[in-house]
Amino acid sequence: MPETTPKGLTRLAFGGDYNPEQWPESVWDEDVRLMREAGVTLVSVGIFSWALLEPAPGEHDFGWLDRLLDLLHEHGIRVDLGTPTVVPPAWFYRDHPDALPVNADGVRLAFGSRGAICHSNADYRAAAADITTRLAERYGDHPALALWHVHNEYGVPVSACYCDSCAAHFRRWLAAEHGSVDAVNAAWGTAFWGQRYADLEQITPPRTAPTVGNPGQALDYKRFADATMRENFVAERDILHRLAPGIPVTTNFMTALSQCDSVDYWAWGREVDLVTNDHYLITDGRRTHVNLAMAADLTRSVAGGAPWLLLEHSTSGVNWQPRNPAKAPGQMARNSLAHVARGSEGALFFQWRQSRRGAEKFHSAMLPHGGTDTRVWREVVELGAAIDALTPVKGTRTDADAAVLWDWHSWWAQNLQWRPSEDHDARERADAFYEALYDRHLTVDFAHPEADLSRYPLVVVPALYLMTEAAGDNLRAYVEGGGTLVVSYFSGIVDEHDAVHDGPYPGALRDVLGLTVEEFSPLLAGQAVRLEGPDGLALGADVWTEFVVPRGAETVWSYADGLTAGRPAVTRHRLGEGTAWYVSTRLAADGLDAVLARAGQDARLAPRADLPRDVEVVRRTGESGTFLFAINHTAADAKVALESAGTELLTGERAAGRLAVPAGAVRVVRLDG
Repeated sequence: MPETTPKGLTRLAFGGDYNPEQWPESVWDEDVRLMREAGVTLVSVGIFSWALLEPAPGEHDFGWLDRLLDLLHEHGIRVDLGTPTVVPPAWFYRDHPDALPVNADGVRLAFGSRGAICHSNADYRAAAADITTRLAERYGDHPALALWHVHNEYGVPVSACYCDSCAAHFRRWLAAEHGSVDAVNAAWGTAFWGQRYADLEQITPPRTAPTVGNPGQALDYKRFADATMRENFVAERDILHRLAPGIPVTTNFMTALSQCDSVDYWAWGREVDLVTNDHYLITDGRRTHVNLAMAADLTRSVAGGAPWLLLEHSTSGVNWQPRNPAKAPGQMARNSLAHVARGSEGALFFQWRQSRRGAEKFHSAMLPHGGTDTRVWREVVELGAAIDALTPVKGTRTDADAAVLWDWHSWWAQNLQWRPSEDHDARERADAFYEALYDRHLTVDFAHPEADLSRYPLVVVPALYLMTEAAGDNLRAYVEGGGTLVVSYFSGIVDEHDAVHDGPYPGALRDVLGLTVEEFSPLLAGQAVRLEGPDGLALGADVWTEFVVPRGAETVWSYADGLTAGRPAVTRHRLGEGTAWYVSTRLAADGLDAVLARAGQDARLAPRADLPRDVEVVRRTGESGTFLFAINHTAADAKVALESAGTELLTGERAAGRLAVPAGAVRVVRLDG
């Protein structure tokens, strides 16, 4: 089995992307001196260096990288070495212009940014394999090497190409996936609009057409594009495994960012030796720490619950959003340690030294333009000491209370054209349900719809439009076995080919929910409805309503107005030893909390009313003990109850009874026993 932790790294990882090629070599000594001052243990290098390593076809210059790795090793800093295949050199595109991707409109994109790659192009694949081989042969046994870093953020900014090479590759993929043109016609429903194909050679990518194209074809092309990128990763990974055994191989994911919704990370998680993630706060006015927790929980889940690594985040502001505020004092440490609480084996940043030139020169860094006499630098040094103090948590796992079902294939299908309402956003519902669970102080695992769910007392399905029959059977078995299930509207509607399940809505879920839906009734922009429920508790909702017919389910809340007035809105169905809840409309935050409170009672999840809002408590457990992380995102001091006494690792103080967590601070207690 390949190694799954960075070789030679005995502490938690702390550091970031190091791009010394942007600076005179005379700066390198200062860099490593300051890295040691900050407590840096791991840096990522070489990710964008192909043009320097191979300045002309077949001509290589490794001297600068030799000197760099030797210098880092001399100062005890481990290296995550990149294969620079995300940006081939300009000469490569001059010689192979067809390696540039073509968009759905038939426009070939130009060189000059990053990630401009047709992943089906044979010349690109050969060149990528060659530079990867040369790096592995030269550095596979270098004493500084801890980890291989293949490519960079697959799917950003281009995942799918629509050129003729991709068309031929797509047809081969279809033959392997479906077996015959008749099977493709059946899966895509090509009898509609006369789209039937007589031969696979007639099939092209879903290029821009006069109106909406075939949704089955579009869904399969998203799967194909993802699989093609993954083929290229696996090719590089296998070279590295063969030539540098004992060094784990990864690539940096972006699990919870909409910019990278083209990648099925459940599949990718099975291919990397160590799951790593890049996370950047989306500063759109929402509570950024909730999205951070969600990203960390999702990354840990992609890793199968095993420890993972935060490979990139920012010390302060980024530079690619419409507005890029700085992080508040102390926020960088809270962000970093919240990732550690949720399973990361450290915290790394983009990047070490802030660039003076290029597209990301206003992106914050560990060593800012202002140098060491800055707030950011002082906080970096303090964080390095904190990360070092948390070394005992290395190798432990985060405990979860509930699961949320998540499937990238369903997002792909949901986001195709011509759905009942453009106002329904499946990702928005996932965010909303996660936030409601977070506010109930529940730690969440994410799970594939066909995964074993038996260990979770509560499973939430925010909005999974696509659901296989196997997934439906899985959820029924989960509830019959004693689980509590909460399902949001427009779930279980189509199968894996985007074909509506036979029979009434919600096809894959109607038995477990004990109901059918006669008709969807989306609301117009600005419309809202009111729900009436237990003890006169009224809830507000918008965007979506349905004509629900109970088939064994009991009505808990009913629609009080609108077309569906008097009909069930929220239902509860006892099945076997468990309970299934259905929410047929878009509830606001208070409504979601009300439903989850009652579902939590069914699941026998004890309420945590003693914890203030935005004070999160997360546990990591393992052979080295049980560690309680208390993270205070508020401006007021807080207290957290401890089940037993212990030692607070960041201050060294003993803690018992109620742990004091100052405003904006983090405390980590290693519990006794």
